[in-house]
Amino acid sequence: MIGHLLDLGLTDYQESARLQVALHQARVQDVIGDTLLLTEHLPVYTLGRTTRPEHVGEGWARGRINGIPVLSTDRGGSVTYHGPGQLVGYPILRLRPYCAGPKAYVNCLEEVLIRALDALGVPAGRRAGMPGVWVGDRKVAAVGVRISQGVTRHGFALNVVNDLSPFAAIVPCGLAGAGMTSVTLLTGTALELETVGRTVVWAFQEVFELALQKGRVGEWLTSSGARPVAVGCVSGKGA
Repeated sequence: MIGHLLDLGLTDYQESARLQVALHQARVQDVIGDTLLLTEHLPVYTLGRTTRPEHVGEGWARGRINGIPVLSTDRGGSVTYHGPGQLVGYPILRLRPYCAGPKAYVNCLEEVLIRALDALGVPAGRRAGMPGVWVGDRKVAAVGVRISQGVTRHGFALNVVNDLSPFAAIVPCGLAGAGMTSVTLLTGTALELETVGRTVVWAFQEVFELALQKGRVGEWLTSSGARPVAVGCVSGKGA
């Protein structure tokens, strides 16, 4: 099958979330095909549906932790951090052709990251009852999704060259004592985000048996007939 790849570059979380919603509705209506968004975000903490106050502390009520915004979302999972140097992927897929349901889908996203990391020389895997991708007892990638009207939103976040210190202010994914790591720490090499992104795209295509064609957001939305959405990209890869 043929799908679309949209690389947004560095974005504000809320703007990319609005784009997700627009593309989700377009996919529900079969206006567009299956799509993978790639981005990295300006610093932000996001709260999933299972977040508890003790996972966030005073930031829950204040809306900020050390000056970084705290935003509520409708994805699964608890609190996590996004920042520059972290590769974030948002698949907008009609799920039924690929997976039997949410648990199988999460497993597929984990498999994408495990295969990509293996290709980069990092042996990663799963931990029972702890969604995401792990290297030993340290988490290198988080997965949190939402499926509505048979179409997916949200997705995965892979620590590549990002600063990990903001994770210390929260209980990442609600897992007390879980350590975080990154591709840079695991390989001893500061790989470029673009290099890691290409490897993740390769693995995504392999797992989902989907050929992705790269395009630009503005041009593609216009040609598809989807409702236009402005995305204020900080880098030059987006609209």
